[in-house]
Amino acid sequence: MKTKIYVGIIVLLIFVITSAVQTNYLTDDVDWAEYLGGADRNHYSTLTQIKPENVNKLQVAWSYSTPDSGQIQANPIIVGGILYGVTASVQAFALDAASGKEIWRFGDPLKNWASTSRGVTYWQKGNDKRILYTAGPNLWALDATNGKPIESFGENGKIDLHTGLSEIAKNKFIISNTPGTLFEDLIVMPLRLSEDADAAPGDIRAFNVKTGKLAWTFHTIPYTGEFGYETFPKDAYKNTYTGAANNWAGMAVDQKRGIIYVPTGSAGYDFFGGNRKGQNLFSNCLLALDARTGKRLWHFQTTHHDIWDRDLPAPPNLITITQKGKKIDAVAQVTKQGFVFVFDRVTGKPIFPIKEMPVPKSMLPGEITWPTQPIPTKPAPFARQSKSLTENEISPYAENREELIQNLKKYQTATYSPGSKEGTIIFPGYDGGAEWGGAATDPEGILYVNANEMAWVQTMVENPKQDNFTNLSAGEKLYKSYCIACHGTDRKGNPKSNYPSLIDIEKKRDKAFLTQIVTAGKGMMPGFTMLSATEKQALVSFLFGDEKKEISATTSTSKPVYIPFRSTGYNKFLDNKGLPAITPPWGTMSAINLNTGEYLWKIPFGYEPSLKEKGIDNTGTENYGGPVVTASGLLFIAATKDGMFRAFDKKTGKLLWETKLPAAGFATPSTYQIKGKQYIVIACGGTKLGTKKGNKYVAFALP
Repeated sequence: MKTKIYVGIIVLLIFVITSAVQTNYLTDDVDWAEYLGGADRNHYSTLTQIKPENVNKLQVAWSYSTPDSGQIQANPIIVGGILYGVTASVQAFALDAASGKEIWRFGDPLKNWASTSRGVTYWQKGNDKRILYTAGPNLWALDATNGKPIESFGENGKIDLHTGLSEIAKNKFIISNTPGTLFEDLIVMPLRLSEDADAAPGDIRAFNVKTGKLAWTFHTIPYTGEFGYETFPKDAYKNTYTGAANNWAGMAVDQKRGIIYVPTGSAGYDFFGGNRKGQNLFSNCLLALDARTGKRLWHFQTTHHDIWDRDLPAPPNLITITQKGKKIDAVAQVTKQGFVFVFDRVTGKPIFPIKEMPVPKSMLPGEITWPTQPIPTKPAPFARQSKSLTENEISPYAENREELIQNLKKYQTATYSPGSKEGTIIFPGYDGGAEWGGAATDPEGILYVNANEMAWVQTMVENPKQDNFTNLSAGEKLYKSYCIACHGTDRKGNPKSNYPSLIDIEKKRDKAFLTQIVTAGKGMMPGFTMLSATEKQALVSFLFGDEKKEISATTSTSKPVYIPFRSTGYNKFLDNKGLPAITPPWGTMSAINLNTGEYLWKIPFGYEPSLKEKGIDNTGTENYGGPVVTASGLLFIAATKDGMFRAFDKKTGKLLWETKLPAAGFATPSTYQIKGKQYIVIACGGTKLGTKKGNKYVAFALP
């Protein structure tokens, strides 16, 4: 009798434990402890409670309203039941991750509201728990339990990110949009810099998490005697007109091997390189550095002598693939061009062959383009490219289709066509292809990447020398030097490309507001920190139409670097309704098997709201923010202009669930588990692409 009872108890226990494991009810809490899910930046979770069979039952578990509204790009982290995020005005906060109740908040919305942030970094050693995050040019260390600055870090809890840069970086625009990358007691910081010839140098620097002291520096514009020095003009690192080659998108780190992988962007000025003749190492590179010392281990340059703004837009993915039965630790880097470059993580050897292909020469005097560009043989591009654009690719929904066809005939469309006076199609556009949301990967070696399929037009114009500005007021000189490329000679801007008109600005905003924007920047506009208070006053007074003579007579203390040709700005190729001028899809989602380099599936991603109202669906749409994949077989992503949050079957691309968010979620979601309950949370700030503003973080869970 006792034996039967024992057997029954054992069977019951096995049933309970098995069921619990399947639903994750008895497992420990599962954190999302780092940006994009981990140091490998793979956007991957082992959680399985939410799965294809029940995902359609998801409902709102809680929401948190921030005290401000506007674009929120943050991927929140969750550690020990606490969610840490950032508001639209770059205030850091902590919430109870099961209820959304605020625990603390830190920051000054009046000083930093015009910036954006993709989140924070969490570090812990014993009872010392820290949140490291940036606001303006400062890196703060906060006590994770109460949000108060840790006074022993730097100066009263913060360090200036100008620290460790050369003297020419003094007073230049520097912020950081992306969380730093941790390795042991070091944090390596991304930097967002100006994209003009006045950019600060984009040196990669590591700081001590405890003290804030500089630990090491890697020069992305090499110094005398350093590898790559000859790829720039002599002493380029000393010149105020050769800067950037910065990492702004974030990094990945192999914790076991102590290797940090750093993707970099273009050298300044982004669109004309006559002042930086050469290949320009280490701009546009994937760098593998010793995480303890900053020593270069290997590199690969994905664009030589960049004049197309082909920054590497996202952290790489550290994955393990299988070829011929052999496991290979690899690193995969997505690009704005729609390429995936895949390398052996240790040696830097390409997994798939990469060919240097001839590209067109520039016809602009003074510009010497690099004769070839690297093209991976596999995988095939995940976004269409400019060479594919013919009149058959002009949108059937455009009322002015014939006009667009004639315009297309004027433009240069070959792959890697340099910027020209006639106009050059940049496709995929300045925002990709892939963008800062990045790609997700799973342990099977599958990479999931969402892409923009938007064409932009790069037109170059001759830039008058400063000598020709002698009869202009001080404010107008400054406008022509710094503002005209985006806002135009007539100050009408290009609202369709998110460059607002400045006409009648005095009727919409006050001078304090405009001065703050000039100082701190906003969106794609950098801050002009090199301008003196008098110069800012002159510029703002000029825009308000009340510039005084005594200000007009002021001699500028800032001397803009002369560039003989400048771009007319970031202009999308649009129809007369403001929709993409090319055929759909305008956004896609792809699953690529990196073991073979072949595609599993590819689908249009999202829809254009104005066309859906007419019954035209599945067009795809512009999207910003990345996916999350789970062990249960799901892919979660918001990101789209249409404001939806979706779940797909990661094996097939089939849509399994979607819900309308309170505002578009231009961010990457996070998933975590507390007391046996799995949540998935997304920041909903809207604002971008003409969408309404929002101020919520929304978490979903099963009932």
